[in-house]
Amino acid sequence: MPARPRILLLNASLAGDTGNTAALLDHLAARLGPHAELSRLTLANTPGFAACQPALAAADALVIATGTHWDSWSSHLQHFLETATPAEGTALWLGKPVACLVSEHSVGGKGVLSRLQGVLLTLGCMLPPMSGLVLSLAAQTAAEHDPAAAEDFWCADDLAILAHNLLAAAAQARTTPANWLTWPVDRTGFDRRWIHV
Repeated sequence: MPARPRILLLNASLAGDTGNTAALLDHLAARLGPHAELSRLTLANTPGFAACQPALAAADALVIATGTHWDSWSSHLQHFLETATPAEGTALWLGKPVACLVSEHSVGGKGVLSRLQGVLLTLGCMLPPMSGLVLSLAAQTAAEHDPAAAEDFWCADDLAILAHNLLAAAAQARTTPANWLTWPVDRTGFDRRWIHV
């Protein structure tokens, strides 16, 4: 029997382990848990990229979850991504399947999801099909009042699809590693001052 994939669940929400994003991750963990070894990190408790590197290195796949704050992800996630810059294109990211969960009160989450997936692709991750989801209070409220009208909105049941696709990508990456190439990356001078006025 092949080894179960190791999946890191990274909670990047401002509310940490008590908010909507944590609840969304709990729903996903219930679907992933029977098929994978799960580890969790909460950036509100373990801030920054350096503290997360060992867990990220040990993971075969990754889930990043954040709330929506003024059309962006959390400040915890922004700091994490900024300090991850020197690791772009390294084995920490390269070819690692990743899924993204975004919670939102009303609007802005789809833009957050699309931008986050773009950043993760540039770091070197792989996006399985249907591996991003935005769950909103507005969509849940609409579904409660008019389920037929809300059929095209993301809902918690869609986590089953996301979990399936992430597990499939993680299993494939474990059994058939690809020989990925990276473009040259400036690892030493990316933060130098280049404006001279």
